[in-house]
Amino acid sequence: MAHYLFNFSEGDQEQAAALLRAKMWGIGGDEKHRDALAPADLVLIYLAPPKQEFIGQAELASAVHDWTSAEAEVHPGDSPCGVVLSHVEEWDPPVAMNTVVPRIDPEGSNPLVQQNAKAGFQTGVIRITPHEYETVLAVRAEGAPSTA
Repeated sequence: MAHYLFNFSEGDQEQAAALLRAKMWGIGGDEKHRDALAPADLVLIYLAPPKQEFIGQAELASAVHDWTSAEAEVHPGDSPCGVVLSHVEEWDPPVAMNTVVPRIDPEGSNPLVQQNAKAGFQTGVIRITPHEYETVLAVRAEGAPSTA
């Protein structure tokens, strides 16, 4: 089982929420981790700047595949392929990135973490560590406020 962050960089929170409710997530053909995504992998759903918030989590129910005709009819996006999700949770309130980063990188010494926290992620699918995944869940469980 691997852990990923799905970075929603186009549109708004309602569009991302519609994908979660449909339990389908479009995956672009040029995504680095596209072929590695597998059933039972765990994902966090992240809204890119300016929001910079985690809005949910899910488990992958499928690998990346072209949508079937039935799936294409209900998919709320325009991607021709993607993954099916299970165990989807939408978070209200969301978890702000700035409440998570100090826990993942308390010294502020990891340039990759710091750069992504400030500028956002450059791709739609980002492989993360189990520690990073669990840290986001822990911050959410503690009820940390979502702040900009």
